[in-house]
Amino acid sequence: MTQQSLTPATTPEDAGPGTRVPAGRSWLDRYFHITHRGSSVAREVRGGVTTFMAMAYILLLNPLILSGQDAAGNTLGRNALITATAFAAALTTLLMGLAGKVPLALAAGLSVSGVLASQVVPEMTWPQAMGMCVMYGVVIMLLVVTGLREMIMNAIPLALKHAITMGIGLFIALIGFYKAGFVHQGEATPVTLGPAGELAGWPVLLFALTLLAIFMLQARGVPGALLIGIVGGTVLAVALNAFGVIDPEQWASGAPELRGGAVSMPDFSAFGDVEFGGWGEVGAMTVGLIVFTLVLAGFFDAMATIIGVGTEAKLADDKGRMPGLSKALFIDGAGGAIGGVSGASGQTVFVESATGVGEGARTGLSSVVTGLLFAACLFFTPLTAIVPGEVAAAALVVIGGMMMTNARHVDWADRATAIPVFLTVVIMPFTYSITAGVAAGVISYVAIKTAQGRARETGAFMWGLTLIFVVYFALAPIESWLGVH
Repeated sequence: MTQQSLTPATTPEDAGPGTRVPAGRSWLDRYFHITHRGSSVAREVRGGVTTFMAMAYILLLNPLILSGQDAAGNTLGRNALITATAFAAALTTLLMGLAGKVPLALAAGLSVSGVLASQVVPEMTWPQAMGMCVMYGVVIMLLVVTGLREMIMNAIPLALKHAITMGIGLFIALIGFYKAGFVHQGEATPVTLGPAGELAGWPVLLFALTLLAIFMLQARGVPGALLIGIVGGTVLAVALNAFGVIDPEQWASGAPELRGGAVSMPDFSAFGDVEFGGWGEVGAMTVGLIVFTLVLAGFFDAMATIIGVGTEAKLADDKGRMPGLSKALFIDGAGGAIGGVSGASGQTVFVESATGVGEGARTGLSSVVTGLLFAACLFFTPLTAIVPGEVAAAALVVIGGMMMTNARHVDWADRATAIPVFLTVVIMPFTYSITAGVAAGVISYVAIKTAQGRARETGAFMWGLTLIFVVYFALAPIESWLGVH
């Protein structure tokens, strides 16, 4: 494939061999290059609907992850979170479709939301946390504009990139088990099965049934298994609640029932509630590490997902070049800022976009369709709020399992690779900190390479990261030595 064929199509030759470009094409066809890419309006609409159905679960999971208290004891309302999640997904996906003109959809990244919930809000307020999202989004946009993003991507070993994804997967799965009540904090042991070594209550049983059902559907190759499992678990929950089988007090997020009408106006109370500054007690280094962690959380998967889906859509060559790549990466970075301002956490490209491509989507028109469907969800918050947190938590565990499949790319026989990967993966959930996992992986990778006499293979960037992370782990003794309180 030539470089010429990778630019936005404006002539019949750009479409590739065998493609006929009829005269009198509509403005829609010309704008999105539908015929040039061998697609049709019907295929694009079908692809956009399919992508939406595959990723609609984010409307339930993102509010579940962001449901905790911040350092001031404040929480974000569930309806406000659902509205923010739908709005940010709609806006960023529409931008990707209209400006990027590629079949990629965006929504709140669960890895970014996990960092906010576990590491950021215990140290500061929700508005300050959303300010962090805006900052990391701006950083990624600058990295794209300056060309540094690709340089950094190349500097970090591929095995550590896979390890970060796997570690975040285990971290998200742990959040799902904990939110469902399947895992509890123990007294004699750090964690227990249920509150006292056994599962208690109907809601956690419903979680287990939903989880098993989704896994079974996936094993059968059923499209939209996640969404089907969540809908099925919700229907069962509503029925059990309606017939009085379950005490309404057992539901962690409230009884699964419709409150008022099915349609309501969006709750934009979280929109624009962003603060920059006021981090005196946290410290400049902690703020810097948080922004760095957010960049990492939304950094690696985006480029791989964009190129992977682009390749599936036959828009990219074997070197990863594709039309609109720079725009797509820039919009993905802008998603961090948009998500922060919206109150939904950073937005990133979803791999579920591949489901729409599988239905024939090849252009940004499919993303426009997906974005419009997310926009429509703004007015159906009461229906979304019916889903119990225990049912939605099952999807978190499933997604965590899916992220663990990156283990197949790791050379476990190479100790210089296996040990840093292992430390990265296990330390994230064990410490409830993505930063700690990344730090352990980077330090151990450089240390082992040095012990093998291969220090030069690591590169200057990895040595710089190692120095930063050594200070991160040793910050308390360093402050004590310097007499800083």
